[in-house]
Amino acid sequence: MLLELVLPRRCAVCGAPRSDICGSCVAGLVRIEPPLCARCGAPTAWPVARCAECSGRRLAFATARAAVEHEPALVRAWKELGLRRVAAVAADLVVERLSRPDGVLVPVPPDPERLLRRGADTSGALARELARRWRLPLAAPLARAHGRRQRGLSRAERRRNVAGAFVSRPAPERIVLVDDVYTSGATAHAAAFALRRAGAREVHVVTFARAIRRA
Repeated sequence: MLLELVLPRRCAVCGAPRSDICGSCVAGLVRIEPPLCARCGAPTAWPVARCAECSGRRLAFATARAAVEHEPALVRAWKELGLRRVAAVAADLVVERLSRPDGVLVPVPPDPERLLRRGADTSGALARELARRWRLPLAAPLARAHGRRQRGLSRAERRRNVAGAFVSRPAPERIVLVDDVYTSGATAHAAAFALRRAGAREVHVVTFARAIRRA
């Protein structure tokens, strides 16, 4: 109670009091609806096996799906301000929008330096919440080999920057890779590639949000 008086909670999106994200802003998040690209999950005009975004790319993951369109203010507050309650809201939306997958949940690990600075492991928190809701096992075989920042880079630069960013201990055969946001697919591919090298036969990606490219 005293903490609430000194540091009152406010919605990360609209600033309304008494909530990290208010009900109105949760309702206003844009849900991702079909038709979708069967591979990367991008919204499309009609169902396609590969969309313009992932066509011609070698992707180490089998599929990627997200619950909502990227909301920058919310994701920034979750990642940089450490609003831990957002993980439960994000997990509820993922469960609402996506079918329960089959496999071991594996979070994309944060960069250790940024984790110390921010104190928030958003992917790990989301994976733990999803493990409880979906009643799926949770494992953490992935580790960061390097942690160069992705923010502000072009899509091509993101792919080069994250190449070789992950290493993995021996991995389960079927994995559900969990991250907070799917932007270009570069991080998901690099993490899935490391998991595949470590023994995973199939990797499916689940994220809370996704950046949407529009013409």
